[in-house]
Amino acid sequence: EVIRCIHIGLLCVQESPADRPAMSTIFQMLTNSSIVLPVPRPPGFFIKNRPNLDPLTYGSEPGQSSSKSIPFSIDKESITTVTP
Repeated sequence: EVIRCIHIGLLCVQESPADRPAMSTIFQMLTNSSIVLPVPRPPGFFIKNRPNLDPLTYGSEPGQSSSKSIPFSIDKESITTVTP
């Protein structure tokens, strides 16, 4: 059950908002264990091929500050109010 919840969580943070499940679908996934979950795509904040990436020193030499930032995803979708 814990693995299923983690799997659903990964579906909710996929990079493209169009790939993320709707709240009604999430509810069905949580309440009906017979529903087969799709394979999640990489999350919006997934950093590829950068082993040992330290967010404090990314893009800078030791002892120097940096103006570079770590890539991340911004969800531009509007906030939806869920009502019972």
